[in-house]
Amino acid sequence: MNYFQFAFRNLRKKGIRSWLTLLGIFIGILAVVSLITLGSALKVAVTSQFGVGSTEVISVQAGGLNYGAPGSFVTNPLTTSDVEAINKLGSVEFAVGRNIRTGKLEYNDILGIGSAYSIPEGYEKEVYEFLDDIEAEHGRLLETGDYKKVVLGANFRDGDTNGFGKDISVGKEVLINDVEFEVVGILKKKGSFMYDWVVFMYDDDLNDLIDYGDEIDLIEVKVKSKDLMDKTKEDIEKLMRQRRDVEIGEEDFEVSTPEATLETVNSVLGAIQAFIIIIASISIFVGSIGIVNTMTTSVLERKKEIGIMKAIGSRNSQIFLQFFVESGFLGLVGGVVGAIVGILIGYAGTVGINNWLGADIAPQISLPLIFFTLLGSFLIGAIAGIVPAMQAARQNPVEALRG
Repeated sequence: MNYFQFAFRNLRKKGIRSWLTLLGIFIGILAVVSLITLGSALKVAVTSQFGVGSTEVISVQAGGLNYGAPGSFVTNPLTTSDVEAINKLGSVEFAVGRNIRTGKLEYNDILGIGSAYSIPEGYEKEVYEFLDDIEAEHGRLLETGDYKKVVLGANFRDGDTNGFGKDISVGKEVLINDVEFEVVGILKKKGSFMYDWVVFMYDDDLNDLIDYGDEIDLIEVKVKSKDLMDKTKEDIEKLMRQRRDVEIGEEDFEVSTPEATLETVNSVLGAIQAFIIIIASISIFVGSIGIVNTMTTSVLERKKEIGIMKAIGSRNSQIFLQFFVESGFLGLVGGVVGAIVGILIGYAGTVGINNWLGADIAPQISLPLIFFTLLGSFLIGAIAGIVPAMQAARQNPVEALRG
């Protein structure tokens, strides 16, 4: 404790120079803590956007200029006959065609934009339990015969945030593409931008509004067993190549699994995090150079102090430890301040992600990360101070007193 007390006293005496020395370590630790915290929150947010109820579901969608919702701007769309063909595969429990279309939604004389997601009649249970994993918080889900009725995502309910200036509750009427629909249910919040702002309606109703005929935006396939995922994926790809008359490598469609999609997303986010850590490490390295410079200067300034300590019996090891701990303390203080500010930025960034996506993600604060970051900042400072500490310990007491 004496070494830390001496270190604190000496750093306080240096004033602004100490804080400038801390800056490099501070920026590096801040970047590591805040960006890893934000990266973890972003991973959770991105994962939640998929909202897949089962890992035994394969998605099939057409290729082409495919951006936006599945099936958007494709050159060769899927059709209901594709759904029927996939349903005949032995490893498939069921396959359903879904359509996702954007349209006008009006309520309280305010016009907005909504994404309608079709429910194929006869597969309601499968959609609710396996494909979308949804349940109603208010009212109920769609049932057979519920034409001109809709179920809305959780974000539509609150008038303060839904953009319509008024709560939308069960039993209310909304206009979708100028056609009146009754709201029979409001979903539980899933933390997914798509599901929390979705409008669920029967496929026939959506077709009446948009008139897409037998075109299908997305085919969702429930596999009989998770062990059959890879085989079923290969079978579907082979079937679709035959039906669309394309060769391997020339596919104008995409067959994907939730796990594969999430692996791709997580690998991209992981690469971004790694790049950020490299940049932050450069800042920490610059900070360690600053500590070497400060401690070397401190040794020169305190030659007489070192001489007095040796003259009254201080050992080389004690003088070494004093400068070693002092440099480590520099790194630790920079790490503590950087970690605190980094956590605050992580919290603020997570709140921003929640507001942006309409999600409800808790800040992903890692206590091991904080501990090892602080330990690392102390060790970086201490290691940076080894050479100056050795210089101080090797001082000749007579020459030091003259200096």
